[in-house]
Amino acid sequence: MTVSLPFREPQLGRDYWIEDDILPDAIGVARRCIERGTWTLGSPWRPEPWPGMRAPGALTPDELRRVEDCVTRRLHLPKLQPQTDAAMGVSGHNHIQICGGGEGVARPHVDSASICDYAAVLYLHPHPPTPHAGTSFYRLHPPGEAPGGNVCPREYDSLREVPGMPQDMDPTCFEEILEVPYVFNRLLVYSADLIHSATSYFGWGTELASRRMAAVFFWKVV
Repeated sequence: MTVSLPFREPQLGRDYWIEDDILPDAIGVARRCIERGTWTLGSPWRPEPWPGMRAPGALTPDELRRVEDCVTRRLHLPKLQPQTDAAMGVSGHNHIQICGGGEGVARPHVDSASICDYAAVLYLHPHPPTPHAGTSFYRLHPPGEAPGGNVCPREYDSLREVPGMPQDMDPTCFEEILEVPYVFNRLLVYSADLIHSATSYFGWGTELASRRMAAVFFWKVV
């Protein structure tokens, strides 16, 4: 594999930001999300790039405003444009995503440059069985080769467009370089061009409340 990617060591406050206890009633939000009656299925049931199941409207307008105020303050930006259905097909912004341990694995990727410049995830399971189910950042490191880069150049919408990158990317071609643990009511914001993934998923029972749960957000810089 001959792929040239830039490398940027992820730095807190420059490439990613963490805000703990972001919502005043995160337990209420988690309960409300679990009680959703309609879900859209992802992989392994449908050929989607995201695993598990999701539904729109994870946060109310007031809750979402609290998150967005925090993000713009941390990024020192006056305004961000959330992803919308009209702009990019079906939006994933402000969706709740639930995924069990048997439904997904770490899948290093970058978020589409046409969708967002920054993304965020809000961990909403009150009692995760492990902290090693948050978000990890990776660099390209195929077996037998020297460590490579971790940033998708802005001229490409995704890693698959980068010359030399295979269409079906083997997770073993990536090396984890940083893990942000799963902590209830923690908001993680990150630059969308960094290679990242959910570290792992949990929950092997049939109850939705046993599975990894997170709200996801995508923004473009205005």
